[in-house]
Amino acid sequence: MTYIMVDIESDGPIPGDYSMICFGAVAVDAQLDKTCFRKLKPVSDRWIPDALKISGYTRDETLKFDDPSAVMFGFRDWLHSITKEKPVFVSDNNGFDWSFINWYFHHFVGGNPFGHSSMNLGSLYKGLAADTSKNFKGLRKTRHTHNPLDDAIGNAEALLYMKEHLKLKIKL
Repeated sequence: MTYIMVDIESDGPIPGDYSMICFGAVAVDAQLDKTCFRKLKPVSDRWIPDALKISGYTRDETLKFDDPSAVMFGFRDWLHSITKEKPVFVSDNNGFDWSFINWYFHHFVGGNPFGHSSMNLGSLYKGLAADTSKNFKGLRKTRHTHNPLDDAIGNAEALLYMKEHLKLKIKL
């Protein structure tokens, strides 16, 4: 299986009513060198200033980003270029990140190459630690910056740590 760590930034809480502003993805392997980072023009006139502020972009900047349809077809093509099998979507907050990626893929491409499932990194770590109060974020090497590619790489580093040091059985 090919595990793809994904992180997104948005200007609001739900896809469609609000927009995914950018995303980062990295194939989880020892090199962490197969990456994809894209910025998308808003799909809605609605945005929440505090949500957008997290991404570090202004509304005016986002209006100059790339066409969402072209971006999502490009993301699909990138996925196909790194794996011939169905990729596995992994995220720190998969309920949020996957909902945007899924909506955008279905809306613009006609289907989601990840399918209908995703994996939550935080829940995986809690299970390995056998403690629901544990947090994996200290396992990252790359600082959490809200740049989605930085954050996806940091989360992938945490997953690799779980494999190497916590005996997570995962084929990468």
